[in-house]
Amino acid sequence: MNRAKRTEIFARLREHNPAPRTELNYSSPFELLVAVTLSAQATDVGVNKATAKLFPVANTPEKIFALGVDGLKQYIKTIGLFNSKAENVIKACRILIDKHSSEVPQDRESLEALPGVGRKTANVVLNTAFGQPTIAVDTHIFRVSNRTKIAPGKNVLEVERRLERVIPEEFKLDAHHWLILHGRYTCVARKPKCGSCIIEDLCEYPPSKRPEY
Repeated sequence: MNRAKRTEIFARLREHNPAPRTELNYSSPFELLVAVTLSAQATDVGVNKATAKLFPVANTPEKIFALGVDGLKQYIKTIGLFNSKAENVIKACRILIDKHSSEVPQDRESLEALPGVGRKTANVVLNTAFGQPTIAVDTHIFRVSNRTKIAPGKNVLEVERRLERVIPEEFKLDAHHWLILHGRYTCVARKPKCGSCIIEDLCEYPPSKRPEY
């Protein structure tokens, strides 16, 4: 895919949604960090239901740490892998309190040193909370990048690095949100909604594989 086509794709996505944002509910970098940690192998809707009960009670490292693992589990037990997630969040809170003055760090190395925080979670926090032009490649972005040929790659890191190279600078800050939302609602896994896609004429997905409408 050439640069002109990629530029047009992101221009249309921006025109359709000028101010994209995460569908996770949060009101601080710490709340976002917790929400994204909980969202692994879970839906944003499910996480929002849990944090709607958790955050009014505990939304700082000190308050969540005070709940303890068992106390936190009571709020997030409807989320997949809640046992390990509760342990990781409590450990992360301890580190934030002891090493970062209870503030969420704004660099990748410090974020990835937190239990339960991998590269994708760090990228989401850096982008959404701190306005850094990072690309958090999840299953949606991986699929869209490969299917459309915007940035094909064999694994998430390869796709991330290619997206960082090929996305025009003016679109980088919001690109990750546009691609996630496009994959979540239009370029879905089983039967992409090609007939209602705003970038269908620019997509390089083979016509023979596209569903009929």
